[in-house]
Amino acid sequence: MLIPPVCKTSLYDIISITKSQMPFLATNRERVNGMKKQQIKWVMLCLLCILTACGGNSSSAPSAPASNETNNQEAETFTTTLTEPVELEFWHAMTGDHETALKAIVDTFNSEHENITVKPVPQGNYGDLQQKIMAAAKAKNLPAIAQATSDAVPMYAANDFLISFTPYVENEEVGLSEEELEDVVEVFRASSQWNNEYYAMPFSKSTRILFYNQGLLEENGQEVPTTWGEVRSVAEAITTDTVTGMGFENDLLSEFQAVLKQMGGQYMEEETGEITFNTDEGIAALTLIDSMIADGIARTAGEDGFMSNPFGRGDVGMYIGSSAGLPFVAAAAEGNIEWGASTLPSFEGTEATQFAGNDVVAFNQGTQEEQLASWLFAKYLISPEVTADWSMKTGYLPVRYSAQELPEYQAYVEENPGHAVGTKQFDAGFFTARLENSNAVRTIVNEEIENAILDRKSVEEALLAAEERGTEELGN
Repeated sequence: MLIPPVCKTSLYDIISITKSQMPFLATNRERVNGMKKQQIKWVMLCLLCILTACGGNSSSAPSAPASNETNNQEAETFTTTLTEPVELEFWHAMTGDHETALKAIVDTFNSEHENITVKPVPQGNYGDLQQKIMAAAKAKNLPAIAQATSDAVPMYAANDFLISFTPYVENEEVGLSEEELEDVVEVFRASSQWNNEYYAMPFSKSTRILFYNQGLLEENGQEVPTTWGEVRSVAEAITTDTVTGMGFENDLLSEFQAVLKQMGGQYMEEETGEITFNTDEGIAALTLIDSMIADGIARTAGEDGFMSNPFGRGDVGMYIGSSAGLPFVAAAAEGNIEWGASTLPSFEGTEATQFAGNDVVAFNQGTQEEQLASWLFAKYLISPEVTADWSMKTGYLPVRYSAQELPEYQAYVEENPGHAVGTKQFDAGFFTARLENSNAVRTIVNEEIENAILDRKSVEEALLAAEERGTEELGN
């Protein structure tokens, strides 16, 4: 039997009014006591009649709280119990050895959770992954969970694709204790929050480090540089007709941001959404990088795609790249060069290192049970043992402080000291400003930096163009 619209509206109105007036009535006893009994009986009788008349379709009424342990809002939005098997698609951008390591972690998780099956689904690189997520959101066919770069999270959150992990994090039954939460590396914990909500959990986090050809430095009587001034002088000393002293990845934005921050500048202001890199500090930071390339003592990866191969062949004496590139460097350098890794150079004693990589997010198109299972998987990924294992196999950084104290991890970094470099930079770490269109701004700034590097524009012209184009993209 269908409920007449007027009846349905009246029922919700009365429930809404009743709920809204309960605190008022509870604190105004004099007014309540002054009501005549006949009036009270009349109101109750009317309410009873409406409820009885509208009782033919109970599914349309708001659901009752699942338990007394959660408030009404929480009870309507998430559950903490799985009673039936749940299958989750996990979209990711891992390839090669990274994908193999991820599959092993997923297999172990599945074996330990009888009601949850996670199916990892590769989606190409990070750009491909983001495009497919946007398309799936439009088609209302999102997976349960996925990797996401930190600067993509605001866009997903603003478009209402994501669930907030905060209710789960704070839940006594399935969440994290205060001690566990504080054990998450501070810069990663901060970058996982947006508008004071945990819309993500850190997973494959990386930072920039300096790779160097140990044999080449020794042959030329050079020490590992620790400042940008030393980088320039060492690069000059080891550059020959066949070797370029210094190398950068094609994407120079991370280095630009790091030098800019070391010089006292800022890339963008997250709170105001303002672009702030076109300053004296910005010009000096980009000039520092551009001048080494212009003078022939530095180069970008160019057609090689990534600098690990030219470095491994011995074509480049040093380069700055992601800590996640450690396995690729090791493979490229095997049998060719003796190499090492060190922290990012500082500027006049100031250290600053951008932390990047990706997080794990869960989407809100799934059931409550799928969302709970997604949280449990995200929580598993940041457990000390799992993040330590992931770090050792991939070169990504452990996201928990306690993971670094595990005997297996300590033994590993003793044998592979390059894997410990990134963790030495936690205190100097920062993450880029996260704005809804920050990915588009990133593309613009990289284009303009390339214009400066290729002498299509001066440094000043490139930064001005990047500021103007970026500001327009942000709608400011």
